[in-house]
Amino acid sequence: MTLILLGLALWWGAHLFKRLAPARRAGLGEPGKGLMTVLILLGVVLMVLGYRGSDWLGLEGAAFVELWSPPRFLVHVNNLLMIFAFYLYAASGMKTRITRLIRHPQLTAVKTWAIAHLLVNGDLASVVLFGGILAWAVVSVIVINRAEPRGPLPGPASTGKEIGAVVGAVVVTGVVMLIHNWLGVPPWG
Repeated sequence: MTLILLGLALWWGAHLFKRLAPARRAGLGEPGKGLMTVLILLGVVLMVLGYRGSDWLGLEGAAFVELWSPPRFLVHVNNLLMIFAFYLYAASGMKTRITRLIRHPQLTAVKTWAIAHLLVNGDLASVVLFGGILAWAVVSVIVINRAEPRGPLPGPASTGKEIGAVVGAVVVTGVVMLIHNWLGVPPWG
C-alpha cells in the first residue's frame, strides 16, 4: 500500500506542479519537462509495483483486503466504459464532435477508466489506486477550469475522424484486454 501511495503522490505532484506553482515550474525551464516526466513514470512504476504486489522485490506486499464483492455483470459494464474511455482519449487528439461537448476529454477518459475499474475491483488496494487517480482527474479539471477560460470550440470533425476514433478505441480496448489476460487478469469475466 505504501508504494501505491508514494506513486500517487508523485503522480499528483508532478501533474499539478505546473498549475499550482507556475512560476517555480517555469523557473525549471525545458529540463523541468524531463524531470516531471521522470517523476510521473516513477509514480506509475510505484503504483504498478504496489498494486501487483512487490514480494518479488523482497518488499512486503500488501495483504488483500476485500471491501465488497462486485457482481459479475459489472465486468461487461467495465468493458463498455473502457471502450468509451479509449474513445474519449482518441477524440481529444482527433478533435471529434464530442470535444465540442466535453472540455477535458482526456481527463474525462481517465475518470471513466477509474470508475470502470472501481466497479469491478472491490479491494482496498484498488479503491486507493483507482480512487486516487479518479480524485486527481477531478481536481485537475477544477484547477484548470479556475485558471483558464474555455477557448473556442473546435470545428465539426469529419466522419472519417469519428470512424477512426471509434475503430481505434475498439482496437486499443482489444489489445489492452489481451494484455490484461496475459498478465493473469481476465477482462471477460
